[in-house]
Amino acid sequence: MCQETNKASHNTGEYMTQLLVVRRGQQFVIEVTFSRPIGPQDDFQVEFLIGSDPAINKATHVVVTFGNREGGQWAGQILGTHDNVATLGITPNPKAIFGLYRTYVGVSTGNGMVRNQKDNSINMYLLFNPWCPDDEVYCPDEAGRWEYVMNTTGLIYQGSVSSIAERNWVFGQFDEGILDACIYILDSCQMAIYNRNDVIKIVRTASAVINSQDDNGVLVGNWSDDYSMGVSPTSWTGSCKILQQYHGSGNPVCYAQCWVYAGVLCTFLRCIGIATRVITNFNSAHDNTANLKTELIFNPDGSPDRNNTKDSIWNYHCWCEAFLKRNDLPPKYSGWQVVDATPQETSDGYFRCGPAPVIAIKDGELCYPFDCGFVFAEVNSDIIYIKRDKYGNLTPFKVDKTSVGELIYTKAVGVWGPENVTYNYKYPEGSEDDLRTMNTAEQYGADRDHSELPETQLSVKITAEPCPLGGTVKVMVTFINQGRMDQNVKAHMEVSVIFYTGVTSESFKAEKFSIHVPPHKSE
Repeated sequence: MCQETNKASHNTGEYMTQLLVVRRGQQFVIEVTFSRPIGPQDDFQVEFLIGSDPAINKATHVVVTFGNREGGQWAGQILGTHDNVATLGITPNPKAIFGLYRTYVGVSTGNGMVRNQKDNSINMYLLFNPWCPDDEVYCPDEAGRWEYVMNTTGLIYQGSVSSIAERNWVFGQFDEGILDACIYILDSCQMAIYNRNDVIKIVRTASAVINSQDDNGVLVGNWSDDYSMGVSPTSWTGSCKILQQYHGSGNPVCYAQCWVYAGVLCTFLRCIGIATRVITNFNSAHDNTANLKTELIFNPDGSPDRNNTKDSIWNYHCWCEAFLKRNDLPPKYSGWQVVDATPQETSDGYFRCGPAPVIAIKDGELCYPFDCGFVFAEVNSDIIYIKRDKYGNLTPFKVDKTSVGELIYTKAVGVWGPENVTYNYKYPEGSEDDLRTMNTAEQYGADRDHSELPETQLSVKITAEPCPLGGTVKVMVTFINQGRMDQNVKAHMEVSVIFYTGVTSESFKAEKFSIHVPPHKSE
């Protein structure tokens, strides 16, 4: 199978496997030893079969011919002969099916076609090819290919806008057993072999099956404090053990949160040849109510109404971007696509998200598949603060248009540090382009709030200094009266421990107080 030659030309030398690994749309070389030197009169072919029921009309049985005889969709060429050995060049179709192929040589005789016996040592993996311009995953940036396909380690950003942390992650896409695990994942969800040439279907399937919510997929999500039945999400440092365990047992692995889902999905896509990077969106909105705005409801006394508030703001949320051509959409929408494996909301009946074109999100064009509206809300929705009176009536009293999606990070190419990709997703706040985006989004279903809010001359500023564990938290609340009249304020302050998803773990301080603020003063 001429492994050394093919590994170098196909950038597959790092895969830890005894079998040949090549990429579609690019010629690879094999040598066939016959019982005698071949001549012009000899008729032979090389066949590649994939799946349990290969058929030529489904491109799961591929026949490669040499000479003048018409063959299939893969091109064949005799590169040279020496004694009984023929060196053959074979070029898979750039839209060929991804997966593990069985290889046979057939020779035409008077009694029909005679083939060699099955030999697992000449099986061959065929991957997507970001180096091939005719492949749907072609990535034109050379440095980007090495970062987003070949780099086995990376950074995942966490924390908050004011306190960003980074987590090292080992993707390990070339480690032993990982490629087999990726194929097993597609087998486990019974994805049809003949659909595995379609990168959009592969990516969409992966976003569903990396979580176990509805299809016995790879990872079980857990946002509680109890990880006694598995591994705490914070303990994982890479994807390999997770994928190897799933492949070995066939059972979902416990436990994951958003960065673990993103890290494993990134490993899967890089392993099969798709340029992928992990994205962190700080102040990420989770739109449970599907109206593309984030509504936070408060009780009459000003305390949070957690029973009726369904939306939430996460300190951060991680997903992936995959670089691919969208043949189902106009050319503008090819390039980076949001793909999210964290189970938040269903899409066409499964917990999955994407691929959603980043440019469509930026321009508010939410009519295009897949799940652009949900991602738009994550990065660009307005936060509507709503007060519920004693009769249950809801009245907006504040709209925050700047906090959601305040900062979006990914690891920079070739640098151990961040790249700010915020403006890939949105225009500068308040600009004409931003206004046009919001108007367009509204035409496609975004339910923006246009309430006439009461004017207020009173603002509040809250500051808190960091403190050591077990220390005293000092919180300063400053009321600023910008009007000409005295203000008598009744305030409710609540202090809680919350998860990064915005869910309250424990409320440990709630206090009501009154304060008098003179005009043009701060208290």
